[in-house]
Amino acid sequence: PMKKKAPPQILRSDLLREREREMQRDVSSCNTYNYGDALYWDARYVQDALSFDWYQRYSSLRPFVRSFVPTCSRVLMVGCGNSLMSEDMVKDGYEDIMNVDISSVAIEMMQTKYASVPQLKYMQMDVRDMSYFADDSFDTVIDKGTLDSLMCGCDAPLSATRMLGEVSRLIKPGGTYFLITYGDPKVRMPHLTPSAYNWKISLYIIPRPGFKRPGGSCSSSEKSYLEAIPVTSEGMLPQDYVLEDPDSHFIYICNKMDEDVAQLPSYPLMADVL
Repeated sequence: PMKKKAPPQILRSDLLREREREMQRDVSSCNTYNYGDALYWDARYVQDALSFDWYQRYSSLRPFVRSFVPTCSRVLMVGCGNSLMSEDMVKDGYEDIMNVDISSVAIEMMQTKYASVPQLKYMQMDVRDMSYFADDSFDTVIDKGTLDSLMCGCDAPLSATRMLGEVSRLIKPGGTYFLITYGDPKVRMPHLTPSAYNWKISLYIIPRPGFKRPGGSCSSSEKSYLEAIPVTSEGMLPQDYVLEDPDSHFIYICNKMDEDVAQLPSYPLMADVL
């Protein structure tokens, strides 16, 4: 007898691309999903328990992490989900990573998975209220898509302000907020530059995974991505700057300065800054 033809399989890579598209929709579309709601994420992790890394994997981010985050740092990974990034960092020598997420489903899953890895700890927590931790508790806070997810939720600007206020409180002077986002300086700098944070910010831009230049040639060398991008006095990209990849990811390295440092520039929030 003839064998039945197997139904076409949906490739995991296609699923991952669709997830990333969700996060890059405009404001009206992304408000379809309440990314700031624990119930949304719990349901999502129950439905799909496969590990997933938003935007970039550790292998792509490693040159930046190793440059700005010493392996002895006490690291807070906000909105960890079921990402492999913390595991990969431990394999690379990092010794103390606290992971928090609003989803109890994700946290229980990760606590079980990494029960025998003392360098990794997991706690269910809303990043808008991390009062469990004392001031100046961490050397580094890493955020890969968590601020973006809040910007797609209800009360987006307020949620972002609460989260960033907590991040600033938790970072020691001299410490770093390491933000990976799809938001360019026009929409992210106003949120990152209130004088209360006292952050000195460096900007880097990397293409999305798998990006190739038109014509099939390879993209620029890794070294060029490690060069900080200068921003204008208004906090924007230079007028003549052209993104190699229109869907590039932006890395903001926000270094918390000492209290007596001269006031750093801030940029006004606009109604459409999401």
